[in-house]
Amino acid sequence: MARHRHIRRPLASARVLVGHRRSIGTDFALATILAFIAGAANAGGFFALGKYTSHMTGYLSQFADNLASGSLLLAGSALLAILSFVSGAAASSLMINWGRSRRSRERYAYPLAVQGVLLASFSTGGMLESGLWRLSALAGLCFIMGMQNATITKISYARVRTTHATGMVTDIGIEIGRAICGRVFPGSGIAANRDKLRILLTLVLAFLIGGITGALGYAVMGFGFSLPLAGLLFALSLPVLVPRRSGIRTA
Repeated sequence: MARHRHIRRPLASARVLVGHRRSIGTDFALATILAFIAGAANAGGFFALGKYTSHMTGYLSQFADNLASGSLLLAGSALLAILSFVSGAAASSLMINWGRSRRSRERYAYPLAVQGVLLASFSTGGMLESGLWRLSALAGLCFIMGMQNATITKISYARVRTTHATGMVTDIGIEIGRAICGRVFPGSGIAANRDKLRILLTLVLAFLIGGITGALGYAVMGFGFSLPLAGLLFALSLPVLVPRRSGIRTA
């Protein structure tokens, strides 16, 4: 009985975090975990491929610059990254909306499980590394980033995002500006949204810690650094996707 109780706790936690019933608290907790994974995958992917895979602004600039200069191969690589990110976001939206239309409890677990599979497959890079594989890996990581950002955006109804660090840092600056304005002009009625600022700072910190973890993970494990990240995604999604057994019910 005690063993079942120990099993129930992590299963129940995962079902709450990825369940169909949402709250600001569960959205924030899930977003923090996903921001950490995004930071780790982004940094590890850079050391593996020499490219950041969540930086779509950079890829848009790279595509335009290389297209203008006639470097068509580099322009094509940037376009591949952009289209992969968009495709990942579209795939996540499709899965979640399909699940909502069927009133499925697993609607949010589907894209997380797919991201786990793709991250796990990235670990084969040490054995299969080649020019074609590098392009496939770039597309796969950008697809994952698009899926993840769209997943938390859909789950939270656009309250939070995880890979869009530029937007989060901009919003932090806005809230700091509001706080300064409120101090300098106390009668203005302007003040920082402290709850929003706390959430933004936490997500940026999680992304940063994830980036450090991903860089160190790649240095120690090579392409295998993606396996623990895939495991974390599976730990979130599989308890929701696997049917409950009568001996370990959480309800």
